[in-house]
Amino acid sequence: MFKKIFAAVMGLILAISAAGCSKTQQPSSKGIKVVCATAPLFDWTGKITEGTDGTDLSLIIGNGTDLHSFQPSAKDIISIKNADVLVYVGGESDGWIRDALKEISNKNQQVVCLMDILKDAIVEEEVVEGMQGEEDGHEEHDHEEGPEYDEHVWMSLRLAGRACKAIEEALEKVSSKDAAKYRANLDAYLAKLTELDRQYEDMVKGARLDTMIVCDRYPFRYLAEDYKLKYSAAFVGCSAETEASFETVKFLADKVKSLDPKAVLIIDSSDGKLAKTVLETAGKSSVKVEVLDSMQSCGPELDYIKTMTENLEKLKTALS
Repeated sequence: MFKKIFAAVMGLILAISAAGCSKTQQPSSKGIKVVCATAPLFDWTGKITEGTDGTDLSLIIGNGTDLHSFQPSAKDIISIKNADVLVYVGGESDGWIRDALKEISNKNQQVVCLMDILKDAIVEEEVVEGMQGEEDGHEEHDHEEGPEYDEHVWMSLRLAGRACKAIEEALEKVSSKDAAKYRANLDAYLAKLTELDRQYEDMVKGARLDTMIVCDRYPFRYLAEDYKLKYSAAFVGCSAETEASFETVKFLADKVKSLDPKAVLIIDSSDGKLAKTVLETAGKSSVKVEVLDSMQSCGPELDYIKTMTENLEKLKTALS
């Protein structure tokens, strides 16, 4: 997706850093450099490193930029080159990081790629009944490269726990002096994730419906998989489409009429126009439109537990 951008900046990067490429990158006396690609990963890592001395933690994709439209700069590639610990998703949207790592070397660097760590749980994006197909929203994807995997793994509390364990292990390898603090922080955070996961399970068990109606892109498959929820949505998770066909609108409207939910869902940054059209078509203008936060365009202020707790309440309404 970002191959052209990557090629354009790599020459500049190599020129800028040529003098230092043969030098071993060492943690500074003030702490270690930890670079995270996206806000959920940044928050997890911040919670694990909390209370340690001088950890330099930075975020690449933030400040309102959507993960799927982010374009890396020379500064971004230099930052990942100089990181002692690099944490990224490894999906199509930040695949440029994997490409960059092939060109620049830091032998002491610890890399946590979630798509590799969680490979046994990764699923392909799917087109379900009523959804506009991949060809409508993935114009840049080369199907000859193979299947496209759903990269929104942070939407699963259970996978988040596994990711946090991998991050903690990587941190220990570069800063063993802080190992006890990392482990204590990890244990405390995993307890919060487990408790929130239990709350989701209890909510789903007591819900009237087992199907989400998402009048938008659908980056929630891992969330649904955890609790065996069904869904109807307009577009796949990484789609660039915003205009739904008549057939898609009618399908979603029919779902609203048959299931009669108290709310339909949209994602953060959506203008909500499609949801409004679906509800008008269904004759259900009294149905609420709730925003389920996908955390794809948030900045360093993100609190993952808080956001997923808020999502729990929105989902509860949508399934009631």
